[in-house]
Amino acid sequence: MKDKLLNWLNLALVADFFLVLFGFFWLLIAVIGRTAGIPLGLDIWHQLWQPLFGPAIGILMGGTLLSGIGSWIVKRLNLQQLN
Repeated sequence: MKDKLLNWLNLALVADFFLVLFGFFWLLIAVIGRTAGIPLGLDIWHQLWQPLFGPAIGILMGGTLLSGIGSWIVKRLNLQQLN
């Protein structure tokens, strides 16, 4: 049960990581476009920052900590069962 929960958490974190990575590359390309005078969606990115990308970064950081702590606990329990 614990392993299945950790696997689902890790899968969700991988999807969230790619969302954050997508947002970063979009920001990078949009800023370069803005300096070149080409509109590439920087205003749309700004509108999506607070409701989408900000929470996604927070979820990624919190979920990574939670996943690490959960894996550590599972390893500790497995070591105690072996002794």
